[in-house]
Amino acid sequence: MSNSAVPTQASASALPEGITDPNYKPLPGRLGNLTVPQQHALEKLRKELQDEGHFVPGRMDDATLLRFLRARKFDVALAKQMLINCENWRKEFGVDDIVKTFDFPEKEQVDKYYPQFYHRMDKDGRPVYIEQLGKLDFKALYACTTQDRLLKRLVYEYEKFLTSRLPACSAAVGHPVETSCTILDLKDVSLTNFYRVKDYVMAASSIGQDRYPECMGKFYIINASWLFNGVWAVIKPWLDEVTVSKIDIIGSGYKDKLLAQIGSENLPKEFGGSCSCKKGCSLSDAGPWNEDQWQKVEAEMSNGTANGDVAPA
Repeated sequence: MSNSAVPTQASASALPEGITDPNYKPLPGRLGNLTVPQQHALEKLRKELQDEGHFVPGRMDDATLLRFLRARKFDVALAKQMLINCENWRKEFGVDDIVKTFDFPEKEQVDKYYPQFYHRMDKDGRPVYIEQLGKLDFKALYACTTQDRLLKRLVYEYEKFLTSRLPACSAAVGHPVETSCTILDLKDVSLTNFYRVKDYVMAASSIGQDRYPECMGKFYIINASWLFNGVWAVIKPWLDEVTVSKIDIIGSGYKDKLLAQIGSENLPKEFGGSCSCKKGCSLSDAGPWNEDQWQKVEAEMSNGTANGDVAPA
């Protein structure tokens, strides 16, 4: 099929409102770039969820429905079941209560033994998420927190990611931002420590794939040594093929590749950038989501009144 046929297919869906970036071109399967069958699948999924009493206004906007459809290759039956399973999990795991009441006072202690943090944006407007598995100290970590609390924190952060981080990034760049840019640092990783924490890693991977699908845009695994083959052998079977295809495994020569995707001013110094936050990048939570309007959205999320349907300004 010639390239000239693509715009005709994309016209099956209108662009979202609020876009100010004149160069924005949505990826396939997103609002503004749906084929006719994909648009029909979206409408069919929405109607079936509404007719069967599963539709949750606010949480199930078209962009969210499309995430689940893409995760199941636009098979409406599979996407619907995935959404229903997700809603059942939300009730069982107590997601609404976590959003409203969860507090993590051990954050600074946990940061010493297993740093996991968001930090500014990449060049495409994605929030950058960094995890330093090589700094893991299993014994010290579980002396100040538990696996259950780490998973609740993960879910809280996913909810914040959807409710305030992504909308804030979208407003900052003038077009929808739906995914993150992740850096997993394996510097000095210990296989012994990894296998001790693998239950958490597997549970976290399952939550990400099954409950918050299609949120990964870029994924860089850096400082991967020959020892990583053993770790990867454990992790890979838990990941779907789409997720695996987005992962870029790099050794110690990662600097140029990261800087090609993330501006130096947004990348912490220890990864080759120039950013050096006052409190330390891992505790700063620096990013556009700290502006007043997004802090208000976050407060509304905790009060149970935010719906996440914030369009780019």
